[in-house]
Amino acid sequence: MKVAIVGASGAVGQEFLKVLAERNFPMDELVLFGSERSAGQKYTYKGKEYTVQLLKHGDDFKGVDIAFTSAGAGVSKEYAADITKFGAVMIDNSSAFRMDNDVPLVVPECNAEDALVRPKGIIANPNCTTIMMVVVLQPLEKLSHIKRIHIASYQAASGAGAAAMAELEQQYREVLDGKPVTVNKFAYQLAYNVIPQIDVFQDNGYTKEEMKMFNETRKIMHTDAACSAMCVRVPSLRSHSEAVWIETEKPIDVETAKKAIASAEGVQLMDDPANKVYPMPLFLAGKDDVYVGRVRKDLANENGLTFWLVGDQIKKGAALNAVQIAEYLIKVGNVK
Repeated sequence: MKVAIVGASGAVGQEFLKVLAERNFPMDELVLFGSERSAGQKYTYKGKEYTVQLLKHGDDFKGVDIAFTSAGAGVSKEYAADITKFGAVMIDNSSAFRMDNDVPLVVPECNAEDALVRPKGIIANPNCTTIMMVVVLQPLEKLSHIKRIHIASYQAASGAGAAAMAELEQQYREVLDGKPVTVNKFAYQLAYNVIPQIDVFQDNGYTKEEMKMFNETRKIMHTDAACSAMCVRVPSLRSHSEAVWIETEKPIDVETAKKAIASAEGVQLMDDPANKVYPMPLFLAGKDDVYVGRVRKDLANENGLTFWLVGDQIKKGAALNAVQIAEYLIKVGNVK
């Protein structure tokens, strides 16, 4: 098994190395690729040092079985043919192919089998907020069909990459020191602030991030559910949070919902409000699962439930989900 990571120097690329090591992913050979800026950098994986190679057109992916790509949509589109032409499975973390009809969009807890049909040799990793939400929605969908979803996301600086995390830390220092605040990665200062915009606005007034949640949820879950989202950047470093309201065809009582969530793969119930136990991003960075709390009836809808979830979007929302897809392909013997 030969594995490639494209975009190895980025936040998600680095997370790939951690996750692959943590899960003892079965591989015989590893190769790292990056931009001109990243080429030549060295990283250690399981005690062995690897040098990032320059990503270029050609035959460098000959012999590669699985390629994890996380270098942005433009790079994924430009190099997809090079990556897949010798039979490598490209598991892409960008938005480039998510809504392509010939590219499965996969969250293993929800629709692992979709990964088996990939006409272009590409499997898309969904948007991080979508991944975290559908993992929780899936067990509830089994109880009663979900008709509508309303969501407000509270997304950490890390969703914009390692440089954004560094900028948030820098901003806090600058504010406390009374210095001019550096603003490069976001539209406004994020420290001591929240910004109700993630990605660019579309003609309908929703941002691209919010429309991803609408479109990707329907594709992953094979559902007609409508999803209306408000995505907000908040000044936490890592792990996204989401407040979710759902309307189901039939009412689901709270205890039944909690049992379904608690027994679901990839989900942890953390719901004891009497003792102030609920998920918070500060304490859940680096965790594999999505954590759920504040499960209760929606007072505005007799067929409604509402809950709060938190997950590490660099881990489960990106690298871990992609690695789980690869693990599934290996398990069923469907890599090449």
